[in-house]
Amino acid sequence: MPARSPATTDQRREQRRDRRADRRRHDREILALAVPAFGALVAEPLFLMADSAIVGHLGTAQLAGLGVASAALTTVVGVFAFLAYATTAAVARRIGAGDRRAAVQQGVDGIWLALLLSAGLVLLTLLLAPQAARLLGASATAAPYAVTYLRISALGVPAMLLVLAATGVLRGFQDTRTPLLVAIGGFAANLVLNLGLVYGAGLGVAGSAWGTVIAQNAMAAVYVAVVVRGARREGAGLRPDRAGIRASARAGGPLLVRTLSLRAVLLLATAVAANLGDAEVAAHQITMTVWSFVAFALDAVAIAGQAIIGRYLGAGDLPGTRAATRRMVEWGLGAGVLFGLLMVLGRPLYVPLFSSDPGVRAQLSTALLLAALTQPVGGLVFVLDGVLMGAGDGRYLAWAMLATLLAFVPAALAVPALDLGLAGLWWAMNLFMLSRAAFLVGRVRTGHWMVTGAVRS
Repeated sequence: MPARSPATTDQRREQRRDRRADRRRHDREILALAVPAFGALVAEPLFLMADSAIVGHLGTAQLAGLGVASAALTTVVGVFAFLAYATTAAVARRIGAGDRRAAVQQGVDGIWLALLLSAGLVLLTLLLAPQAARLLGASATAAPYAVTYLRISALGVPAMLLVLAATGVLRGFQDTRTPLLVAIGGFAANLVLNLGLVYGAGLGVAGSAWGTVIAQNAMAAVYVAVVVRGARREGAGLRPDRAGIRASARAGGPLLVRTLSLRAVLLLATAVAANLGDAEVAAHQITMTVWSFVAFALDAVAIAGQAIIGRYLGAGDLPGTRAATRRMVEWGLGAGVLFGLLMVLGRPLYVPLFSSDPGVRAQLSTALLLAALTQPVGGLVFVLDGVLMGAGDGRYLAWAMLATLLAFVPAALAVPALDLGLAGLWWAMNLFMLSRAAFLVGRVRTGHWMVTGAVRS
C-alpha cells in the first residue's frame, strides 16, 4: 500500500482545520441569536406567571377568571405568530442580498399588516368576550372576571401584534438582543404596574389587565421607535403600501394554516386528556407545561435558523446554507438529548413542586418519561421548522402540518376508545412529533427549499 504524500496529509489537515473554523463560526452565529431569543421567549410566559401570582391572592374566582382570559388571549395572539416568522425570513433575505432599505421597507409593511389585523381582533374580543368565557368553561363566579380581563386586554391586542411583527424585523436584521431587552423591561413594568393597580389602587382583576395593557403598549412604542429610526436611516418609507402589505399577507397565509393545525393538535390532546379523568388531565397539563418550556429553549435555535438561513439564501450562498443547516441540526439534536435526560433525571426534584396527589404523580411519571423520549426528535423538528421558515417555504410547512394533524386525529381518538390512558395519549403525541420529523427531513433532503435571491419567487 503506497504511503501518503506529505502534500496529501497537509491538505487533509488544512481541510480539517477549515471545517473546525467553519463550525466555530456557525456556533458563534447560532449562539449570538439563540441565547437572547431564548430569554425573550421565556419572558412571555413570565408575564402570565406574574399576573397569576398577583391575582391569585385576590381569590379563587379571580384567578380562575384570569386563567380563562389568558387562555383565550394567548390562543388568539399565538395564531398570528406568523407576523414574526414571515417577517424574519423576508427581511433576512434582503439583508443577505445587501438591500437594507428594502429590508426595512418589508418590515414596515409587516407592521402595517399587524395593525390592520388587530383592528378586527379588538372588535371581536370586545363583542365576544362573554361567549369566549363560556366556551372555555368559566364558572358563573369566574366568568365576570374573565370578561372584564378580556375586554380591557382587547386594548392591548394591537400592541401585541405590533410587537410580533417588529420582533420579526429585528430578527431579520440578526438582532435578538433588542427584543430581549424590551421583553425584560416590559416584564419589569408589568410587575410594578400590576402590584400598584391591583393592590395600591384597589382595581383587582381590572388593575391586572390595565397594567399588562400599559406595559404592552410601552413595549410596542419602543419597537416603533427602533423601526422608525432604522427606516429614516435607510431612506425607507413609513406610509402603508398596499402592494407590500398584500405581499406580507401572502407570505404569512401558509404559516397561519400551519399554526392553526398545530393549535388543533394541542387542543385535541387536552380534550382527550379531560375525558380520561381528573388525575390524567392534571398530569397531562403538567407534562404539557414542562414540554412547552423545553420547546421555548429548542425554539430559540429555530429562531436563529430563520434569520441565518434567510440571510444566506438572500446572498445566494448555498454552501453556507447547507453548512449552517447541518450545524443547527447538530445543535438541535444535542439540545434535545440534553433536555430529554434532564426531564427524566430531574423528575424527583420538580414533580413534587406541581402536585402532592399520589394518583397525579403516578400518571405524571409515565407521561414525562414518554415526553422525554422524543426530545431529540423535537430538537430536530424545531430546527428544521426554523430552517424552512427562514427559506420562506411556508406552503410546504402548511401542507406538512395539516398531514400530521390528520395522522394525529385517529391516534388521539383511539386513546379513550381503546382505554389506553394517558400513556396512550403521549404515545400519540410522540407519533405526531415523529410524523413532523419525517416530513421536515424529507423536504430538507430534496434541496427544493433552497431558493436564492432577495425575494423568494
